[in-house]
Amino acid sequence: MHKEGSLLLSDYASEIAATDVLSPTDFNPVLQGLYGEVGGIMSTVKKHVREKSAYPGFRRAAEEEFGDTLWYLAAICRRMQAPLEDIFAEAANHGNFKNIGAASDIAEGAFAYIAMPVAAPASLDITLVRLGQAAAALLGSGPARNDVVTFARAYLDAIHAAELAFSDVARGNLRKARGAFLEPQAVDLIGLDFDSEFGIEEQLPREFKIRVNQRGSGKSYLQWNGVFIGDPLTDNIADRDGYRFHDVFHFAYAAILHWSPVIRALIKHKRKSQSKYDEEQDSGRAIVVEEGLTAWIFSRAKELNYFENQEKVSLGILKTIEEFVSGYEVEKCPLKLWEKAIMDGYSVFRQIKKNQGGWIIGNRKERTLQYMPLES
Repeated sequence: MHKEGSLLLSDYASEIAATDVLSPTDFNPVLQGLYGEVGGIMSTVKKHVREKSAYPGFRRAAEEEFGDTLWYLAAICRRMQAPLEDIFAEAANHGNFKNIGAASDIAEGAFAYIAMPVAAPASLDITLVRLGQAAAALLGSGPARNDVVTFARAYLDAIHAAELAFSDVARGNLRKARGAFLEPQAVDLIGLDFDSEFGIEEQLPREFKIRVNQRGSGKSYLQWNGVFIGDPLTDNIADRDGYRFHDVFHFAYAAILHWSPVIRALIKHKRKSQSKYDEEQDSGRAIVVEEGLTAWIFSRAKELNYFENQEKVSLGILKTIEEFVSGYEVEKCPLKLWEKAIMDGYSVFRQIKKNQGGWIIGNRKERTLQYMPLES
């Protein structure tokens, strides 16, 4: 699949298919999902119109909403056994579009046609109303092909009116969906070792064993290679919720995501040999982001009994994490890897909290985090 330039809709459809875990014969969930995402598009555009510069994330949010809508449209086509690219080809086969010849970016084909709008788009409000009407017309137990083509045409008009690039929308959705729902493969993890080019003194440890012990004062202490690191911690809240052991989450990030400005500062392994990394990735601001993100996840985890008996982390939480870490190297990690870091981290946390201490065993090569009881 191409990483730049045009994106074949056939490639998008085949790559996204594995993320569709809904019933392959039931149209209702995907039709309702598509209708809901169209509502999300309208809500996002409304914020943009109402708040203008106060809502600077419009473009990214709009691309995400259009991308989620495309996911559901592809799911509908899959159930109809109608190729997604054929539906869009029919949608663009009318007077508002014309085929423009282009040099193909596909090695097997020298020439390509691109459907280009030939008229200025209708106002954004009008195109969104048409999109909503086309979505409503699909609701039912089995959409007609003509209705799906009509929706695809309204979708193209709305993207044009919103001044978004269709390839950016599709590629962003593909990256998000596969990252959130599929276990990362070795190829997905290439380039996600953020300090392998640095000296050992500037790397997070490849393997580590951290002793966590609670003393009679109620404070928790950390030891690495027999040396105390960091400050003794308490929960800092009336509700004794175990937050004094929250460093386990930073170690989970280090082992599984290969990222933790907090741990780098704690063990004095910042990447000072390159000022760009020291300033932009390992600085106080990055530390604050990690600590704030960890505290926010913890507040959600308390409501879920610290993810006990949970099999996954909600997509809503994962999407918020994505926003938190935007601009930092860890943003390259697929959301599924974040889910593993959270689930494994909370598994160890629950055991440390229960036993008021223990060993945190991390392995960056295997991207694992495990618990071992303290010695008797």
